[in-house]
Amino acid sequence: MSTNFTAAADAVLEGVVTSTPRVPGVVAMVTDRDRNIYQGAAGQRRLDRTEPMTADSIFAIFSTTKAITGTAVLQLVEDGKLDLDAPAKRYAPEIGTLQVIEGFDAKGEPILRAPKRDITTRMLMTHTAGLSYDFINHTYNRLAQEKGQPSVITATKACLMTPLLFDPGERWDYGTNMDWCGQIIEAITGRRLGEVLKTRVFEPLGIKDMSFELTDAMRSRLAGIHARNADGSLTPMDFELPAEPEVHMGGHGLYGTIGDYMRFIRMWLNDGVGEFGRVLKPETVRMAEKNHLGDKKVTPLTGVIPELCNDAEFFPGQSKSWALSFMINEEQAPTGRPAGALGWAGLANLFYWIDRQNGFGGFWATQILPFGDPTSFVGYMNFETAFYQRLRQRMAS
Repeated sequence: MSTNFTAAADAVLEGVVTSTPRVPGVVAMVTDRDRNIYQGAAGQRRLDRTEPMTADSIFAIFSTTKAITGTAVLQLVEDGKLDLDAPAKRYAPEIGTLQVIEGFDAKGEPILRAPKRDITTRMLMTHTAGLSYDFINHTYNRLAQEKGQPSVITATKACLMTPLLFDPGERWDYGTNMDWCGQIIEAITGRRLGEVLKTRVFEPLGIKDMSFELTDAMRSRLAGIHARNADGSLTPMDFELPAEPEVHMGGHGLYGTIGDYMRFIRMWLNDGVGEFGRVLKPETVRMAEKNHLGDKKVTPLTGVIPELCNDAEFFPGQSKSWALSFMINEEQAPTGRPAGALGWAGLANLFYWIDRQNGFGGFWATQILPFGDPTSFVGYMNFETAFYQRLRQRMAS
């Protein structure tokens, strides 16, 4: 499979950086349980500079941060220090002050009430706490526009103090849940989230180039973020998350290499074992990968700020649920990814999957806004499809 897939994958990468419209640059990798079986890079880090995209380029990985923070939550559950079903305010008291917004009065003031039940860490891990983002929710966007509610990219405590859209536990809605999980981790450990991840997740996995704070060495390999214009062209942006963030944002704040992320994926493929030590117990991994949404479902994302997010959905028409903390496709995906596999994405059009059944995982990384960029997303789907076509051929022979 390796030679055939390499040629097919290389063609996909080369195609997306030379097509019209194009992506500026892409890094893509696939791993089995032992090692990367494919890694490729094509295009440029920034279109206004000459440096080529390389496998060791640094990316803002945005919401692919969430599963890493979720892993640290699961470690605290194993340690007996965190009860997923206890009120989250036991650990992070400020989350207990959030109220439900029921609309706006005639003067444009928010109409708020107390929630009917407490938020739990399990609700945060499954995105059922009632939280959202301003770029996918009209109410949050109005609070930002009219009331000065700070954006999550400010990485401040104030940006987390948003009202709830509904009573905790009622439905799935994507938002700042994992940022609050980061606050819970910090409260329990007495350390900043980045320090916890470094000692408890990154070092056992052999991850060296992943941080909430860009170093000069990392910045020298940084892939620039680009804006997709209405005519399909791309404009390089001088966009970076805060260099010294007030809050280590567990939902989106990490920078890192795709090779290092593959070490994280391999740990999930290997029942919690990393290259240099165990990160999670096998029974924790098996518990976490199950559907924790019950009969609730993952719903499409609606783009409210066009510069940041298009309307977007994985595998339209298919049922999706949520694990701790990944999306689960409950039916075989059009790419060939089997039912029950895990995956998710990051705002600048980064996508990954973890197929524990077959023992493979992959990552596709670009740096383009808004999310749901057709060129990058179709390229990713073609990349994953090419992998499963070769896998089926190998299994049939």
